[in-house]
Parts: sequence; structure tokens; C-alpha cells
Amino acid sequence: MTKVLIVEDEKKLARALQLELEYEGYEAESVLDGKEAVEHILQDTRLDLILLDIQLPGLSGFEVLRRVRREGVQIPILLLTARDEVHDKVSGLDLGANDYLTKPFQIEELLARVRAHLRQQPKQQEDILRMEELSVNLQTRTVRRGQDLIELTPREFDLLVFLLKNENQVLTREQIIEQVWGYDYLGDTNVVDVYIRYLRQKIDKPYSKAYIHTIRGVGYSARNGQV
Repeated sequence: MTKVLIVEDEKKLARALQLELEYEGYEAESVLDGKEAVEHILQDTRLDLILLDIQLPGLSGFEVLRRVRREGVQIPILLLTARDEVHDKVSGLDLGANDYLTKPFQIEELLARVRAHLRQQPKQQEDILRMEELSVNLQTRTVRRGQDLIELTPREFDLLVFLLKNENQVLTREQIIEQVWGYDYLGDTNVVDVYIRYLRQKIDKPYSKAYIHTIRGVGYSARNGQV
């Protein structure tokens, strides 16, 4: 189900928007302040669109926008603002907002804009690989597990991407060598085991659930369940 996050400190408006979105068949959640919004956006990899008020307690909508774009979040963000000054609109768009809507607005217009941006979303989602709380941004080459930013070397990143693109498939060492190191690689295939160990230390070991599994006698597989 398509998921929308509402970031709005006016409780009545936030609730009204949530009910309207749910009536239209969306899954909707709301948060009331800027700091909570940043934490929620960076942790929830299922979000498809964000409705973001500019005037928020804690952090302004502009600062929320700045921080999540800096972290590589590329999903559509629609600003909701009581301000109609041109420079506020320009500032929001320059920071990475996809659209804005000035309060008070008609709910029909809001829903139309939501639909319009969600129609464009599949193209953007191609740049994100996800497995439960693990997300990989192909454009910014950033990796997150929940809220944690995970630093990978270029080779570790390419290996993780290949595993995730072939989720639930068993990949031999030879297949991994060909796709990650290249067909002209002349070294030992044991290098795959070494880099799988490096990945596990960063992706799996600090957490209770493992995503990278050994298929004994064959190779490796990325999956969100036990082998």
C-alpha cells in the first residue's frame, strides 16, 4: 500500500489529512514536530511521499527538507505553507521540494497533487534497493540500516548491490566475481569470502537479524528470512 507521511503541528489538520488520505486508499501517518520528522523519514524505508509543513516546532520544514535530502532521501516532498511569499516558495524548491501548496487549500487539489507525484514515483524508486530496514541509494551510494548510516568501501557497496538485486537467489562465487570484480579478474575466488565477511561485519553483526546467508557448498544469498 502507498504510504504517506504528514508532518504537521496543527493536530486537527493533521488528523483531517490522515483521514482523507486513508479514505482514498493510502496508508497515512502523522508526526507533529521537525526533529521527530527527520528521525521518522530516515528510519521508515516504506514512505512514498511526504506532506511537510514549513512552520514546525523544533526544526522548521526547511531544515527537515535540507537534512533528509542531504542524507539521500529522494521521495517526493510536498510543502504545506501558510506563507505565500515568492522567496519562501523558491527556497523550498531550491532545497529539494517537489511542490508546494499554500494554506488554506482545497483537499481536492491536495489529493490531485499527491496522485500526480506518486505517478512519477516508480522512476525514482529504481534508485533505491530495500530489504526490510536495509536501504541502498544507488544514486548517492549511501547505505542505511534503520537510522544507522553504514560506511562501505566501493567494492563492498558493489557486492551488496549485486546481492540485493538478486534477492533470494543463490549466487556462486564465480557469478559474484564476474559481476563485481569483472570478467578479466585473475585472482582467487576466495576474495569473495573475504568481502562477504567484511559486509557481514557492517550489515549484519551489529544487529539481531542477518540478511546475508551462506548456502553451504554453493555460494551466498541475500534474503530477509532464514535459509
